[in-house]
Amino acid sequence: MRAVTRSTKGSAKAKGRALLSAAFTLAALPALAGEALVIGNARYSTFDTVFGAERVGAAAQALRDRGLGVTEAANADASAMRGALARFVAGIEDDEAPLVVVLSGAFVHGHAGAWLLPAGSETGDAATALTQGLPLDAVLSVLAARPGRAFLVLGESPAGAGAAPFLTAGPGDLEVPQGVTVIRGPAPEVARFATRAMPRPGAPLAEAAAELSLSVDGYAPDGLVVLLADDVSAPAAQPAPVADEPAAARASRDDSAWRRAEQMDSAEGYRIYLEAFPEGQNAPAARQRLRAIGEDPLYADRRAEEALELTREERRSVQQNLSILGYDTRGIDGIFGPGTRSAIERWQDAEGYAVTGLLTGPQVTRLDRAAETRAVEIEREAQARAEAREAADQALWDRVSDQGREEDLRRYLQDFPDGLYADRAQALLTDIEEQRAEQAAEQDRQAWQAARADDTVAAYRRYLDQRPQGAFAGEAQARIQALQGAGDDAAAREAEDSLGLGAVGRRLAEVRLSQLGLDPGQIDGAFDAETRRAIRRYQRDRDLNATGYLDQATVVRLLAGGLEGLFSR
Repeated sequence: MRAVTRSTKGSAKAKGRALLSAAFTLAALPALAGEALVIGNARYSTFDTVFGAERVGAAAQALRDRGLGVTEAANADASAMRGALARFVAGIEDDEAPLVVVLSGAFVHGHAGAWLLPAGSETGDAATALTQGLPLDAVLSVLAARPGRAFLVLGESPAGAGAAPFLTAGPGDLEVPQGVTVIRGPAPEVARFATRAMPRPGAPLAEAAAELSLSVDGYAPDGLVVLLADDVSAPAAQPAPVADEPAAARASRDDSAWRRAEQMDSAEGYRIYLEAFPEGQNAPAARQRLRAIGEDPLYADRRAEEALELTREERRSVQQNLSILGYDTRGIDGIFGPGTRSAIERWQDAEGYAVTGLLTGPQVTRLDRAAETRAVEIEREAQARAEAREAADQALWDRVSDQGREEDLRRYLQDFPDGLYADRAQALLTDIEEQRAEQAAEQDRQAWQAARADDTVAAYRRYLDQRPQGAFAGEAQARIQALQGAGDDAAAREAEDSLGLGAVGRRLAEVRLSQLGLDPGQIDGAFDAETRRAIRRYQRDRDLNATGYLDQATVVRLLAGGLEGLFSR
């Protein structure tokens, strides 16, 4: 557990102090603009987040600099989170100043609510969440007391799948009280929002959130801001310090030594600083970073990746590149969860890098170039497969069309259901079946019509048992095969629906299929039989699972470079 601190609220909360000391404190601090609670948990037993202690401190300090009374907690256990919430509630006064709560870490939700998990917990442990997690319902209840000026900011970090069937990862859909504004998104963007955009007086909240791809729910009128210009007043001038040259010189050396230690950002650098300034103004921060380095063997790698400040779209690009290279990230959502980290590790191992699961700038560049090269290779391979398949298609049709026998036509359609001559073959079979129907005995015809009316595997098998040489035996066999394959179609359709492609994405898929000469039919976002056939051809030529339905692997290749904004929310 890390320490929990809270700023003072002036002489009204400093009973027992001397009048002179209280007056000086009020003169030195800006006018308080409200209350804030900032909790960021980054240390879990199964993964780490990127909203660590330093970013918690930065977000808290940014709000404190604007005059808010701030309660902060980093890597807090259950007791520390409850204590921080209690201090926050105790500091709320009966005024119109804003209330701000920033929570970041691993969330889970279920039928009874949602919780922020304490640091050090197993992310999928339902018992831990229910008994030790910080309930978001309690936080929202507090914020509901300040309608129009209450803000809940959630930094969502990648977590496990939850403790099924009880809990699911993430905050889920919250019941936001009237007048409360909820801003949520990935932890890195929320860290930037909380430290840069949110504390600016008069900064439009919706615009700042949109720039970082954050969602805004609940109370969100046009022009809504967190801090009004009237909320913040500049600090009063402090008495000039008594000239003390040795102290000033030492403070200057302290600052220079700290800057050098931060540039090194290593255990050795912070130890050198502490040897020179064991009681220096930056000594607490140096000791905290030494502890962080000792606890985290990948500290330097993690800091290097954080310094890249990859946007959500840039992280999506990384996931797309890994997928093109054959490393499954289990989603392309801009969040580096366990699936993405595992994919990065496998790629690093294959490329001879140190296996950390964390990226450097040169690695991001190399990934991008390798994926670009591989995408070109994939299209060349697809073209070669298409040409070979077309040649085989033509050769078989040349043999089949000479004689036009039913068994040959059916074999052609079995080998090439979406072939160059599939429509012609089906038309010929239809003619054959119509001729047979005219020639069939009335009893046989009636039995077949009864089977067609039921249109089930059992009905067609009864027909075949009764008339194994019946006029419609071949068609009965074909219908049995088609019906037995319908289950696979249902699973493929469900997988396509889970992608969440919007109408724009579906039309773009049809445009890409048309550009590749696969003739998907009308470009209207509605996937008809022609579209399904075009998708199957595309998948078959690229050695993908040829279902005729879109899946993640097909989308990555088909829409490479155009994924942004295509998934419905």
